[in-house]
Amino acid sequence: MRARIYQPSRTAMSSGQGKTKVWLLEFAPATAREVDPLMGWTSSNDTQTQVRLRFDSQEAALAYAKEHGIDAQVFEPHKRKPNIRPRGYAENFAVDRKGAWTH
Repeated sequence: MRARIYQPSRTAMSSGQGKTKVWLLEFAPATAREVDPLMGWTSSNDTQTQVRLRFDSQEAALAYAKEHGIDAQVFEPHKRKPNIRPRGYAENFAVDRKGAWTH
């Protein structure tokens, strides 16, 4: 069995850090998906692709894969530079604002 271990990125709709601290182990599909001729749905006989295991650290995920004989490939996360300023939205209404507040 082949699998990949990765840390999920945050969603495009949010700048929050939720669900980005865990490491996931996902199995690679063993067979190709098939299209149902009548309904057009895609299906597969491989149920391992539905399994997503969560771990607190990369080392724990690798230890699990090694213990169960899973050929795992690790994908390192691409970290973004933090864009958070010390003062955010409230800076627009601050008393010590440098510029004039206009629309």
